[in-house]
Amino acid sequence: MEDHTNIHLPIATSILIQKAAEVGFTASCDVLTGSFLRMLAASQQHANILELGTGVGFSTAWILEGMDRESRLTTVEMDEACAAIAREILGVDPRATFVTMDGGQFIEQHAKEQYHVIFADTWPGKFYLIEEVLNMVAPGGLYIIEDLNPQPNWPEGHGAKVEELIAYLETRDDFFMSKMNWSTGLILMTRKHG
Repeated sequence: MEDHTNIHLPIATSILIQKAAEVGFTASCDVLTGSFLRMLAASQQHANILELGTGVGFSTAWILEGMDRESRLTTVEMDEACAAIAREILGVDPRATFVTMDGGQFIEQHAKEQYHVIFADTWPGKFYLIEEVLNMVAPGGLYIIEDLNPQPNWPEGHGAKVEELIAYLETRDDFFMSKMNWSTGLILMTRKHG
């Protein structure tokens, strides 16, 4: 099975790829992760979705394409140039709220809110404030992270941080967890009911 065959990209992705190149942004999710996010968003109805790390909006476009009309997405990015691109290309969608601020501050200010899907694609909510973000996942809700296999843009010593993160997530008995050695290396967790 060839997993890149017949993936239909959201219309906005071609312009987002071009805009990312123009500003030198290289941290967008890959197409496989995007297709996975679209599928997960489509599995939810009337969902409250949080994306930490909008970037230029590449993953945001996939999530929006999967969402039903009643679902809502809040996407958070601290880099104003990247956030402006995402807002310019995808901001016409009334289901999306674009927040330009540090993800850690957002988590601290919204720690009591519950989300059906959280895609943590930046440091806050993934490498720090992880406990707080996991507590924001509603029962039956999903927590997704990527880039857990070695990546060319990893800083020195990052591999140890990834190993520490995975080891911590494996201790959580309030979630079911699936580790996927696929795409860039993903973890999908579902909060247990009750």
